[in-house]
Amino acid sequence: MVLNENSYGGMRRFAGLVAKLGTSTKTNDKLAALDRYFNEAADSDKVWMIALFSGRRPKRTVTTAQLWEWCREITGLPAWLFEESYHTVGDLAETIALLLPEGVTAELAVAEGESLAYYLTELMGLGKKEEDAKKAFVQRCWATMNKEERFVFNKLITGGFRIGISQQTVVNALARTAGVDAAIVAHRISGDWDAATTPFAALLSGEGAGSEVSRPYPFYLAYALEGGLEDLGDPGEWQAEWKWDGIRGQVIRRGDVLVVWSRGEELMTEKFPEYQEFAALLPAGTVLDGEIIGMKDGVVMPFAALQTRIGRKNITKKNLTEVPVGFIAYDLLEWGGEDWRSRSLTERRMQLASIVAEAGHPLLVLSPVVSFAEWSQLATAREGARERGSEGIMLKRKVSPYQVGRKRGDWWKWKIDPLVIDAVLVYAQKGHGRRSNLYTDYTFAVRDGEQLVTFTKAYSGLTDKELAEVDAFVKRNSLEKFGPVRTVKPELVFEIAFEGIAASARHKSGVALRFPRINRWRKDKTPAEIDTLEALKKMLDIYGK
Repeated sequence: MVLNENSYGGMRRFAGLVAKLGTSTKTNDKLAALDRYFNEAADSDKVWMIALFSGRRPKRTVTTAQLWEWCREITGLPAWLFEESYHTVGDLAETIALLLPEGVTAELAVAEGESLAYYLTELMGLGKKEEDAKKAFVQRCWATMNKEERFVFNKLITGGFRIGISQQTVVNALARTAGVDAAIVAHRISGDWDAATTPFAALLSGEGAGSEVSRPYPFYLAYALEGGLEDLGDPGEWQAEWKWDGIRGQVIRRGDVLVVWSRGEELMTEKFPEYQEFAALLPAGTVLDGEIIGMKDGVVMPFAALQTRIGRKNITKKNLTEVPVGFIAYDLLEWGGEDWRSRSLTERRMQLASIVAEAGHPLLVLSPVVSFAEWSQLATAREGARERGSEGIMLKRKVSPYQVGRKRGDWWKWKIDPLVIDAVLVYAQKGHGRRSNLYTDYTFAVRDGEQLVTFTKAYSGLTDKELAEVDAFVKRNSLEKFGPVRTVKPELVFEIAFEGIAASARHKSGVALRFPRINRWRKDKTPAEIDTLEALKKMLDIYGK
């Protein structure tokens, strides 16, 4: 039996949207698909769709191991064949959707399963149920779904729901549906709200998107500087600040509450208890934008230090002592309960300086301005950024308002050149999604005497043509197989770029890199010419701090 749109409209409509967005390359086509969805879907499904596309995923209640076993039980495949299928496809949700038998069983159709909201509500409720009940629900859903629906359903279970579309595109489509400015919509859907209980109308009106007390503003993002500094015009029109390597965040003080949000709209208040001291120092109705960063005795600590705090559920006194977390404030979004984003950067900065000075807390610091009169002076200052623990320079037009999302023209980031080291490819693994049939995930090594020591992995930096060349090399020159991983003849040399380096007891090399990627393929070099572990550790001594 083939179910029609009416009998299984909710999930089928959402699965169709996901497929369309995943294959469309034009923004207008994606907007058209979103417009149609917002016009046709049930309100409860629209709320869940917004939640999913903005990173608000329900807590996971079924394990991947359970999905593997339940699928194998239906298909009768041996474990080795299932595993090989997974490594070939590169995505568990898609593998299961492809392996399950075609067709939908009419007698197993679930009438109440018409909506996306139904499935997500049921999945959330599985957490307290026994495994047999979880298995029965999941297998029954598989039996009543087509391939597209199964793929999306599995993605919802595994928490790996990612589609090639920006949150801003969803906001723009919502704005067209509601007839409201996109910046207003972006603000209304920010913050802490529950898709299971928030009506669609309330969400768009701003009445349901969490508490007004804790709701953050959408962040303004900068583009990487294009062209030369001279293209920006008069240096006097610009303010320069250091670009810090931390977590972008907002500190919000409203009423008697102080909350902290990350750029990814993650509520991080409990992770940084030292910020609660700001509550008595910041007036109510104050929202600061800035950088969450490790800071000890006024000195910025490397990102690796901050990482030791981020992943902890319980913050101990030792954690607070070893890595105090400061906030480098660089913008003022709200003051006295009034939205200040439309005011000029100069006006916002003057008030921000006054607020921080009056607070007088060592962990609340005003972002220092880099003084310069000529562009050449700023270029010279940028050369010393890494020694300050900075990633480079931020350039902001003094008359600019605080906008929403990534906009060109008023804010630019001018990062320092990355650190680089030459290394040889030693392991390869197939990628995911459209790269699932190519070896695109690589492990690299440097030389330590006569031995090769692995020190990092990298997944990006090559063109499609280069990826195809490397893939062909891996397939011709594999030495051993360890599950999905292939040991490769150490012959291909690459220049690896990275933003920072830190000591690490978890890595055989003793170091961990920040944002490693392939900078270029060094076809002009042989494996005998790669860098050494000693060179890597010298970088650690100089830049690791």
